[in-house]
Amino acid sequence: MTDFLLTQIINYGAPILGAIVFIGAMGAPFPGTLIVIAAGAFSKQGILPWATTGLIALMCVVLGDSLSYGMGYYARERILRRFQNSKRWAQAESTFYRWGGMSVFWTRFLITGIAVPVNLIAGTSDFRFRRFILYDLIGECIWIFGYGGLGYLFGTQWEVVSNFLGNVSGLALGLLFLVVGIMLAIRWLRASQLKTNP
Repeated sequence: MTDFLLTQIINYGAPILGAIVFIGAMGAPFPGTLIVIAAGAFSKQGILPWATTGLIALMCVVLGDSLSYGMGYYARERILRRFQNSKRWAQAESTFYRWGGMSVFWTRFLITGIAVPVNLIAGTSDFRFRRFILYDLIGECIWIFGYGGLGYLFGTQWEVVSNFLGNVSGLALGLLFLVVGIMLAIRWLRASQLKTNP
């Protein structure tokens, strides 16, 4: 699948890259980071124009994020009816209320695996679209131009860079789950101590 997508980018250019990152921002399981890094390497080789490619990709990914935010916003009642009683939803919502903009920012380029759920939670919460788009735009600029820039810088070694960043992203997600798990365990211990020692 990845080879097919990369071949399409080589054949048809920036619009295909834009379509891929747009669909990825809506939740399709595309290897977005690898594709962005590869696009940077293709730009260095003269296959893609760097500035135009970056701007098209940025506009498309922000549009995709905005639409997934909009799905949360406009389907708010239906989503809340379905998930509001779920403990996981309540925990995710509580974490989002605490971290808000930083949740949006970091999930654009570092913890990308949970970007779409963050968009939906932002849409169902009272998180204003103007704030969402600001954090989203800053984070996506880092993803497109930072990661694409690494592909441009390292050229033919872009796959090594992609593997390294994939490992860093996986480590960051693992650490996030560890921290959340520790916080929940501490909260549970405190609650049980209060029950036993009124």
